[in-house]
Amino acid sequence: MLTTTRYTVRAMTEADIVQVAAIEHVSFPTTWPQTAYKRELSNRLARYLVLVDRSKLAPTVPAQTKKRGLLGIFRRSEETPQTSDYIVGYVGVWLLVDEAHVVAIAVREPYRRQGLGELLLADSIDLALENQQETITLEVRRSNESAQALYEKYKFLKVGVRRRYYSDNHEDAIVMSTPPIHHPSYKEHLDYLRQAWERRWAGGS
Repeated sequence: MLTTTRYTVRAMTEADIVQVAAIEHVSFPTTWPQTAYKRELSNRLARYLVLVDRSKLAPTVPAQTKKRGLLGIFRRSEETPQTSDYIVGYVGVWLLVDEAHVVAIAVREPYRRQGLGELLLADSIDLALENQQETITLEVRRSNESAQALYEKYKFLKVGVRRRYYSDNHEDAIVMSTPPIHHPSYKEHLDYLRQAWERRWAGGS
């Protein structure tokens, strides 16, 4: 796991959903409802990590107002608990039979281009290693060359194409996959990238 004094990566909880959904909303053309994240957190195959900026607190969100029920009686609507941590990014991973699949990775706009997406990717690889997965796969838009370059840095190879995969504009998805992540050569490469990341980013974070 990559280390930094300012940021920490931890498992996502229900209290993080409001902020994660907000990050997703500005990062992707199509988004999930918050109820989908609640289902994911109870899915035994799913693992979600969030990236916390420890130098900031989450903004206070007013409590929900009361709503009138069928009989005219006011009742308080169900509230989602909210963390005081300031969430700046997240990654979702599904653990399949022997393959980890990255389903989403996103960082808040002001925090991009600071190595934080890479931090999340590296920690998702660590998660896959800890859960004895053999490889990691993901889909990426054909036009997203910067993301493809990051994945290639971690030895993801282009192994296929899903035609018209994205519903918003029918863009193709490039399918990328790692070689076996438990192989000594891959672990050696991962250690090298961890050290390079910490030299570049951790000192000033």
